[in-house]
Amino acid sequence: MQKHIPLKTSLEVANIKRVGRIVSKILRELTSLAVPGISTLRLNEECELLIKKYNSIAALKGYRGFPAALCTSVNNVIAHGIPSDYVLQEGDLLSMDLTLGLKGWYADSAISCIIGDGNPDKKRLIKAAYSATLAGIAAAKAGARMGDIGEAIDSMAAKYGCKVFENFVGHGIGRDLHEEPMVLHKGKRNTGIPLVPGMVFTIEPILSLGSTKIKTLSDGWSVVTLDNSLTAQFEHTIAIFGSRTDILTN
Repeated sequence: MQKHIPLKTSLEVANIKRVGRIVSKILRELTSLAVPGISTLRLNEECELLIKKYNSIAALKGYRGFPAALCTSVNNVIAHGIPSDYVLQEGDLLSMDLTLGLKGWYADSAISCIIGDGNPDKKRLIKAAYSATLAGIAAAKAGARMGDIGEAIDSMAAKYGCKVFENFVGHGIGRDLHEEPMVLHKGKRNTGIPLVPGMVFTIEPILSLGSTKIKTLSDGWSVVTLDNSLTAQFEHTIAIFGSRTDILTN
């Protein structure tokens, strides 16, 4: 039995877009601060100051016990990295994931960057993750199916010699942080639920240069690659309309 997917009106999408723009603005500001010598804890502190400046709410802080406003995943950390006193080094690969609330609406986005200069493999991974996310968004349109998104993401990742983590999925978002539908980042074209106007969800594939086998660290949150291979992620919240798809976290 298909679970209920809450569809949004144009006005509701506009409310999500309002908070989505704040999410993207803060992530851009944090990216400019992410240089060699700064700790991920300091990035989280700066994030909290910006959240306060824009009168929004840190949706991740306290969610299921998560201790920070920002997820900071470095190098082989796939997701849910907890900010710490770790000082970023030249060539580190950093992913930042941020979810905010504003007047009862939520939006979610993530970005990856290389600290300082990176080698060709790291640059390839960043480009692959970004391109795969955009490919997924391009496939997400009214009249298509959810499997089209996964197929587009996986195909683009493969072009760059990268793999997609199947364990991590996108999700509906709006009044709640996590809603239906679940968005798989691997799939087959013309399969899965139909995409219809009013759907709002995230597309957030995580890519690896190596294996996709994982484990969770003792902090209960940080998920890492078993072979220590590097990972990268980009994420946007999008809305499906009849004739177009809007990115709400631009």
